Amino acid sequence: MSTTSHTAIAGIDHVLIAVRDLERARAGWNRLGFTLTARGRHTGQGTANHCIMFENDFVELLGIVDPSDHVEHLAAFLAAREGARAVAFSPAGSAEDTRSALLERGFDPSELRALGRQMELPEGSSTPRFSLVSLAAEDTPGLPGSFVCAHLTPDLMRRTEWLIHANSANRLIGIHVLVENTAPLLPAYDRLFGIQHVTTTDTVATVHAGRHQIVFSTPDDFVTMHPKIDLDPDFPLPGIVAVDLGVTRTDATADYFRQQQIIFAEMPDGSLAIPASAADGAILFFSER
Repeated sequence: MSTTSHTAIAGIDHVLIAVRDLERARAGWNRLGFTLTARGRHTGQGTANHCIMFENDFVELLGIVDPSDHVEHLAAFLAAREGARAVAFSPAGSAEDTRSALLERGFDPSELRALGRQMELPEGSSTPRFSLVSLAAEDTPGLPGSFVCAHLTPDLMRRTEWLIHANSANRLIGIHVLVENTAPLLPAYDRLFGIQHVTTTDTVATVHAGRHQIVFSTPDDFVTMHPKIDLDPDFPLPGIVAVDLGVTRTDATADYFRQQQIIFAEMPDGSLAIPASAADGAILFFSER
Protein backbone atom coordinates (compact mmCIF):
# COMPACT_ATOMS: atom_id res chain seq x y z
CA MET A 1 0.00 0.00 0.00
CA SER A 2 1.34 3.41 -0.94
CA THR A 3 2.25 5.62 2.01
CA THR A 4 1.43 8.79 0.07
CA SER A 5 -2.14 9.92 -0.53
CA HIS A 6 -3.43 10.54 -4.05
CA THR A 7 -3.46 14.24 -3.19
CA ALA A 8 0.34 14.16 -2.68
CA ILE A 9 0.16 14.54 1.11
CA ALA A 10 2.95 12.44 2.62
CA GLY A 11 1.93 12.60 6.29
CA ILE A 12 2.00 14.99 9.22
CA ASP A 13 4.74 17.61 9.26
CA HIS A 14 3.95 18.99 12.71
CA VAL A 15 1.34 19.57 15.37
CA LEU A 16 0.77 23.09 16.72
CA ILE A 17 0.34 23.51 20.49
CA ALA A 18 -1.09 26.94 21.34
CA VAL A 19 0.25 28.37 24.61
CA ARG A 20 -0.46 31.57 26.50
CA ASP A 21 3.05 31.99 27.94
CA LEU A 22 5.71 30.82 25.52
CA GLU A 23 8.63 30.93 27.93
CA ARG A 24 6.72 29.11 30.65
CA ALA A 25 5.76 26.47 28.09
CA ARG A 26 9.37 26.14 26.94
CA ALA A 27 10.52 25.51 30.51
CA GLY A 28 7.70 23.04 31.13
CA TRP A 29 8.37 20.95 28.03
CA ASN A 30 12.08 21.04 28.72
CA ARG A 31 11.37 19.56 32.16
CA LEU A 32 9.39 16.80 30.41
CA GLY A 33 12.64 15.83 28.70
CA PHE A 34 12.40 17.64 25.36
CA THR A 35 15.14 19.68 23.74
CA LEU A 36 13.68 22.83 22.21
CA THR A 37 14.89 24.98 19.36
CA ALA A 38 15.87 28.58 19.81
CA ARG A 39 12.91 30.93 19.87
CA GLY A 40 11.70 31.86 16.41
CA ARG A 41 9.73 35.00 15.52
CA HIS A 42 7.43 34.68 12.51
CA THR A 43 7.75 37.39 9.88
CA GLY A 44 4.64 39.43 9.20
CA GLN A 45 2.66 38.26 12.21
CA GLY A 46 2.81 38.63 15.97
CA THR A 47 3.64 35.03 16.85
CA ALA A 48 6.74 33.18 17.96
CA ASN A 49 7.57 29.58 18.72
CA HIS A 50 9.86 26.96 20.16
CA CYS A 51 9.90 23.61 18.37
CA ILE A 52 10.58 20.03 19.42
CA MET A 53 12.31 18.51 16.42
CA PHE A 54 12.47 14.90 15.32
CA GLU A 55 14.08 13.51 12.18
CA ASN A 56 10.95 13.69 10.03
CA ASP A 57 8.36 15.69 12.00
CA PHE A 58 8.00 17.96 15.01
CA VAL A 59 5.83 19.63 17.64
CA GLU A 60 5.49 23.42 17.65
CA LEU A 61 4.79 25.46 20.77
CA LEU A 62 3.14 28.61 19.42
CA GLY A 63 2.46 31.81 21.33
CA ILE A 64 1.56 35.46 20.80
CA VAL A 65 4.26 38.11 21.23
CA ASP A 66 2.48 41.06 19.58
CA PRO A 67 -1.33 41.02 20.03
CA SER A 68 -1.77 43.76 17.41
CA ASP A 69 -0.13 41.88 14.52
CA HIS A 70 -2.43 39.40 12.71
CA VAL A 71 -3.07 36.97 15.58
CA GLU A 72 -6.89 36.97 15.67
CA HIS A 73 -7.42 33.22 15.13
CA LEU A 74 -4.77 32.17 17.64
CA ALA A 75 -6.01 34.73 20.17
CA ALA A 76 -9.57 33.40 19.84
CA PHE A 77 -8.38 29.84 20.46
CA LEU A 78 -6.29 30.87 23.48
CA ALA A 79 -9.20 32.81 24.94
CA ALA A 80 -10.96 29.46 25.31
CA ARG A 81 -8.08 27.11 26.12
CA GLU A 82 -4.48 26.08 25.53
CA GLY A 83 -3.61 22.86 23.73
CA ALA A 84 -3.20 21.26 20.32
CA ARG A 85 -4.77 23.69 17.87
CA ALA A 86 -4.01 22.41 14.38
CA VAL A 87 -2.03 20.00 12.24
CA ALA A 88 0.32 20.77 9.38
CA PHE A 89 0.67 18.11 6.70
CA SER A 90 3.87 17.40 4.79
CA PRO A 91 3.83 17.40 0.98
CA ALA A 92 5.21 14.46 -0.97
CA GLY A 93 7.10 16.94 -3.14
CA SER A 94 6.72 20.69 -3.29
CA ALA A 95 3.81 22.64 -1.84
CA GLU A 96 2.94 23.70 -5.38
CA ASP A 97 2.75 20.06 -6.53
CA THR A 98 0.48 19.17 -3.63
CA ARG A 99 -1.74 22.17 -4.34
CA SER A 100 -2.02 21.09 -7.98
CA ALA A 101 -2.94 17.54 -6.94
CA LEU A 102 -5.60 18.89 -4.58
CA LEU A 103 -7.09 21.08 -7.31
CA GLU A 104 -7.16 18.13 -9.73
CA ARG A 105 -9.15 16.14 -7.16
CA GLY A 106 -11.71 18.91 -6.73
CA PHE A 107 -10.47 20.37 -3.45
CA ASP A 108 -10.25 24.09 -2.71
CA PRO A 109 -6.75 24.83 -1.35
CA SER A 110 -5.50 28.36 -0.84
CA GLU A 111 -2.84 30.05 -2.90
CA LEU A 112 0.74 29.42 -1.78
CA ARG A 113 1.87 31.58 1.11
CA ALA A 114 5.47 32.26 2.12
CA LEU A 115 6.49 32.18 5.78
CA GLY A 116 9.78 32.95 7.49
CA ARG A 117 10.86 32.50 11.07
CA GLN A 118 13.81 34.47 12.44
CA MET A 119 15.83 32.69 15.12
CA GLU A 120 18.62 34.20 17.18
CA LEU A 121 21.46 31.70 17.60
CA PRO A 122 24.86 32.02 19.31
CA GLU A 123 26.53 32.34 15.91
CA GLY A 124 23.99 34.88 14.61
CA SER A 125 20.49 35.04 13.20
CA SER A 126 18.94 32.32 11.06
CA THR A 127 15.71 32.46 9.05
CA PRO A 128 14.13 29.13 8.09
CA ARG A 129 11.66 29.54 5.23
CA PHE A 130 8.48 27.64 4.41
CA SER A 131 5.78 27.46 1.75
CA LEU A 132 2.24 26.95 3.05
CA VAL A 133 -1.08 25.92 1.51
CA SER A 134 -4.21 26.17 3.67
CA LEU A 135 -6.89 23.49 3.39
CA ALA A 136 -10.60 24.30 3.41
CA ALA A 137 -12.39 23.45 6.65
CA GLU A 138 -14.89 21.24 4.83
CA ASP A 139 -12.02 19.18 3.37
CA THR A 140 -10.58 18.37 6.82
CA PRO A 141 -13.63 18.09 9.12
CA GLY A 142 -12.71 17.93 12.78
CA LEU A 143 -9.36 19.56 12.02
CA PRO A 144 -10.03 23.24 11.28
CA GLY A 145 -6.97 25.29 10.44
CA SER A 146 -5.13 22.43 8.72
CA PHE A 147 -2.51 23.29 6.13
CA VAL A 148 0.36 21.86 4.11
CA CYS A 149 3.86 22.98 5.10
CA ALA A 150 6.88 22.57 2.81
CA HIS A 151 10.34 23.23 4.27
CA LEU A 152 12.49 25.31 1.92
CA THR A 153 15.50 25.34 4.26
CA PRO A 154 15.22 22.02 6.17
CA ASP A 155 18.81 21.93 7.39
CA LEU A 156 18.25 25.09 9.44
CA MET A 157 15.58 23.33 11.52
CA ARG A 158 17.35 20.05 12.18
CA ARG A 159 20.56 20.76 13.99
CA THR A 160 21.93 17.58 15.54
CA GLU A 161 21.69 18.89 19.10
CA TRP A 162 17.98 19.65 18.66
CA LEU A 163 17.14 16.04 17.73
CA ILE A 164 18.31 14.46 21.00
CA HIS A 165 15.74 14.34 23.80
CA ALA A 166 16.35 13.22 27.38
CA ASN A 167 13.03 11.34 27.48
CA SER A 168 14.09 9.31 24.37
CA ALA A 169 11.30 10.71 22.18
CA ASN A 170 12.22 10.40 18.51
CA ARG A 171 9.13 10.74 16.33
CA LEU A 172 5.52 11.77 16.01
CA ILE A 173 3.13 8.82 15.77
CA GLY A 174 -0.09 10.75 15.41
CA ILE A 175 -2.91 12.64 17.08
CA HIS A 176 -6.29 11.86 18.65
CA VAL A 177 -9.22 14.11 17.77
CA LEU A 178 -12.49 14.25 19.70
CA VAL A 179 -15.69 14.77 17.71
CA GLU A 180 -19.41 14.39 18.29
CA ASN A 181 -19.78 11.71 15.63
CA THR A 182 -17.19 10.10 13.36
CA ALA A 183 -19.51 8.96 10.57
CA PRO A 184 -19.91 12.38 8.87
CA LEU A 185 -16.11 12.74 8.64
CA LEU A 186 -15.46 9.62 6.61
CA PRO A 187 -16.33 10.82 3.07
CA ALA A 188 -13.98 13.82 3.29
CA TYR A 189 -11.01 11.75 4.46
CA ASP A 190 -11.78 8.99 1.95
CA ARG A 191 -11.43 11.70 -0.72
CA LEU A 192 -8.34 13.31 0.78
CA PHE A 193 -6.27 10.20 1.53
CA GLY A 194 -8.02 7.39 -0.34
CA ILE A 195 -10.58 4.99 1.06
CA GLN A 196 -7.89 2.35 1.65
CA HIS A 197 -6.21 4.69 4.16
CA VAL A 198 -9.31 5.21 6.32
CA THR A 199 -10.34 2.41 8.69
CA THR A 200 -13.16 2.16 11.20
CA THR A 201 -13.68 0.06 14.32
CA ASP A 202 -17.19 0.49 15.64
CA THR A 203 -17.43 4.29 16.03
CA VAL A 204 -13.68 5.01 16.01
CA ALA A 205 -12.12 6.14 12.72
CA THR A 206 -8.41 6.08 11.92
CA VAL A 207 -6.88 7.98 9.03
CA HIS A 208 -3.48 6.67 7.94
CA ALA A 209 -1.55 9.69 6.70
CA GLY A 210 1.75 8.27 5.55
CA ARG A 211 3.55 6.98 8.64
CA HIS A 212 1.18 8.87 10.92
CA GLN A 213 -2.26 8.13 12.33
CA ILE A 214 -5.14 10.50 12.98
CA VAL A 215 -7.65 8.85 15.30
CA PHE A 216 -11.15 10.33 15.55
CA SER A 217 -13.49 9.31 18.34
CA THR A 218 -16.19 10.56 20.66
CA PRO A 219 -15.17 11.55 24.20
CA ASP A 220 -16.85 8.39 25.56
CA ASP A 221 -14.84 6.16 23.23
CA PHE A 222 -11.63 7.98 24.18
CA VAL A 223 -12.27 7.30 27.87
CA THR A 224 -13.03 3.66 27.08
CA MET A 225 -9.75 3.31 25.19
CA HIS A 226 -7.75 5.18 27.85
CA PRO A 227 -9.42 4.47 31.22
CA LYS A 228 -6.55 5.92 33.25
CA ILE A 229 -6.86 9.34 31.63
CA ASP A 230 -8.90 12.11 33.24
CA LEU A 231 -10.64 13.81 30.34
CA ASP A 232 -12.00 17.31 30.85
CA PRO A 233 -15.80 16.88 30.58
CA ASP A 234 -16.00 20.34 29.01
CA PHE A 235 -13.37 19.68 26.32
CA PRO A 236 -14.65 21.58 23.25
CA LEU A 237 -15.56 19.57 20.16
CA PRO A 238 -14.07 19.11 17.71
CA GLY A 239 -10.55 19.28 19.09
CA ILE A 240 -7.16 17.58 19.14
CA VAL A 241 -7.03 16.08 22.62
CA ALA A 242 -3.80 14.07 22.51
CA VAL A 243 -0.48 13.74 20.72
CA ASP A 244 1.17 10.31 20.31
CA LEU A 245 4.96 10.29 20.39
CA GLY A 246 7.37 7.47 19.68
CA VAL A 247 10.29 6.72 21.98
CA THR A 248 13.35 4.51 21.82
CA ARG A 249 12.43 2.66 25.03
CA THR A 250 9.44 3.29 27.26
CA ASP A 251 11.33 2.01 30.31
CA ALA A 252 13.98 4.70 29.77
CA THR A 253 11.24 7.30 29.36
CA ALA A 254 9.57 6.15 32.58
CA ASP A 255 12.90 6.27 34.41
CA TYR A 256 13.41 9.84 33.26
CA PHE A 257 9.95 10.87 34.43
CA ARG A 258 10.52 9.29 37.84
CA GLN A 259 13.89 11.02 38.23
CA GLN A 260 12.26 14.37 37.44
CA GLN A 261 9.25 13.59 39.69
CA ILE A 262 6.89 13.97 36.74
CA ILE A 263 3.47 12.42 37.19
CA PHE A 264 2.58 9.91 34.47
CA ALA A 265 0.30 6.94 33.95
CA GLU A 266 1.25 3.51 32.64
CA MET A 267 -1.41 2.40 30.15
CA PRO A 268 -2.63 -1.18 29.58
CA ASP A 269 -0.93 -1.28 26.15
CA GLY A 270 2.46 -0.40 27.66
CA SER A 271 2.46 3.24 26.64
CA LEU A 272 2.96 6.12 29.06
CA ALA A 273 0.70 9.14 29.40
CA ILE A 274 1.35 12.67 30.62
CA PRO A 275 -1.80 14.56 31.67
CA ALA A 276 -2.93 17.65 29.80
CA SER A 277 -2.27 19.77 32.89
CA ALA A 278 1.47 19.09 32.52
CA ALA A 279 1.69 19.78 28.78
CA ASP A 280 -0.22 23.00 28.12
CA GLY A 281 -3.56 21.36 27.48
CA ALA A 282 -2.44 18.38 25.37
CA ILE A 283 -2.39 14.80 26.65
CA LEU A 284 0.90 13.18 25.61
CA PHE A 285 1.29 9.46 24.94
CA PHE A 286 4.72 7.82 24.67
CA SER A 287 5.17 4.38 23.12
CA GLU A 288 7.60 2.23 21.15
CA ARG A 289 5.12 1.35 18.38
